[in-house]
Amino acid sequence: MDKAVILGAGENSRFWPLNLKHKSLFYLMGKPLIWWTLKGLEKEKIKEVFIVQSPKRDVEEELRNFKFKLKLYFLIQQKPLGTGNALYLTKNCLKEPFFVLNGDVVCSQEVIREMKEFLKKSKRDESLIFGQETKTPFLFGMVKEKNGKVLEIVEKPKVWKEKKKIKVSGIYYLNPKIFYYYEKVKKGKTDFELALNLYAKKEGLKLVFSKKNEEKLPTFLKYPWHLFKIRDYLFENFLKEKIEENVKISKDVILEGKIFIGKGTKIFEKTIIKGPCYIGENCLIGNYTLIREKCNFEENCIIGAFCETKNVIFQKNSTAHSGYLGDTILGKEVKIGAGIVTSNLRLDRKKIFVEVKGKKINTNLEHFGTVIGDFTVLGSNINIMPGKLIGSFCTIYPNSVIIKNVKEKTIFKNENFGN
Repeated sequence: MDKAVILGAGENSRFWPLNLKHKSLFYLMGKPLIWWTLKGLEKEKIKEVFIVQSPKRDVEEELRNFKFKLKLYFLIQQKPLGTGNALYLTKNCLKEPFFVLNGDVVCSQEVIREMKEFLKKSKRDESLIFGQETKTPFLFGMVKEKNGKVLEIVEKPKVWKEKKKIKVSGIYYLNPKIFYYYEKVKKGKTDFELALNLYAKKEGLKLVFSKKNEEKLPTFLKYPWHLFKIRDYLFENFLKEKIEENVKISKDVILEGKIFIGKGTKIFEKTIIKGPCYIGENCLIGNYTLIREKCNFEENCIIGAFCETKNVIFQKNSTAHSGYLGDTILGKEVKIGAGIVTSNLRLDRKKIFVEVKGKKINTNLEHFGTVIGDFTVLGSNINIMPGKLIGSFCTIYPNSVIIKNVKEKTIFKNENFGN
C-alpha cells in the first residue's frame, strides 16, 4: 500500500489554451499542481511513485526544482494512447496493489486517507474506485453500482438514468491483475474502462463513495475553469497569512483577510487587498488598485495603477495595467495594456458556455471572464466577452472586441484599425 502511479502524459486538449505544458505543471500558490499531489502522497506514507509522462519530459524537468522524501521513477508514453496504455507501461514495476491518480489531484492526501480507511474495514485487500456525486454526468465515466459493488463503468453517457450520479474520479487502488485484463480487451480510447469492467465482473471492484462532493473535494481538472475550485481548495487548506521579508507596503494600503505576500513584493499607495489572496515573490501592485475575492498571483507579476482584479489567477511574469479583470486566468508571460475589460457576466444572467474542440460546453458558472494562453500580448482598451478564450503567442491590437475564441499565434485587429 506504499506505491502509486501518477498519470501525467496526455495531450490535455480540453485544457486549451493553457496546454503548452502538461496541466499538472500549472502553478498555484507558488508550486505546480503535481507538487501538491506528491506532497499529499508523501504525508500518507507512500514511498514510491511511478510517473508516466510524454516524450517532452516536462514533468520530470519541472520536478527537478523540488525535493521529496518519495522515490520518483519516470516512464515515457511515446504516443498519447490513453490511460490504459499509460498504466500498462508500469506493469513490470508493480507486483503488489497500488494507487493510481492524475498529477493534478491536489487533495491527494484526503482521498488516499479515505481509501485507506475503507480498506481497513474490508475483509480482504480489494480493488477500489473512488467516486463522487456529480452534476455533469456527460463529462465523466459514470458508475453503475449496487450496495457498493461496481457493476459497470459507462464512459461519458449522453443520458444518465441511474438515481445516483456517481462519477469515476480517476483515482483507483488496483491489484496487478488489472494488467492481465487489460491485455484481454480491444485497444482504443476506452480500453482502460473495458479492462475495469472485465476486472469488476471477474474479480470484483468496490466503490469508495466520497463523503464530499466535487465542489468541496476537486479531484479532476478537465477544463481551465476547473482551476478555480482547485485554487479554492488550496486556499482553504494551505494558505498561510504571512508577509515575507523585503516586502514594501506603502502608507494607506488596506489589507483584509488571510493574505500571503512573497519576498521582494512592492505594494503602492491607496491599494486595497481583500483576502484570501496569494501574491508571489517580486510582484508589483500599483496605486489605487483593488484586489478582491480569491486572487492568485505567481512570482514577478505586475498589476498596474487603477486596476481591479476579482477572482483571478496569474501565472509567472504576467502583467496588466489599468482596467477590470474578473473571473479570469492568465498563462505565463501575458502582457496586457491599459483599459482592459474582461466581461464576466451575461446580460441575461444565464450560465456561460465555452467553445472547446468545436463543442459548446456549459461551465455551470454565472461569472466567467476569459483564459489567455502563454506569451500573448494585448494592446490597450480591449474588451473580451464572457467565456471567450485566447490562445498562446497571440497579438491582440488596441481597441479590439473579442466575441469568439482566438486561435494560437493569431494577430487580431478590428477592420477599422488601420495599417
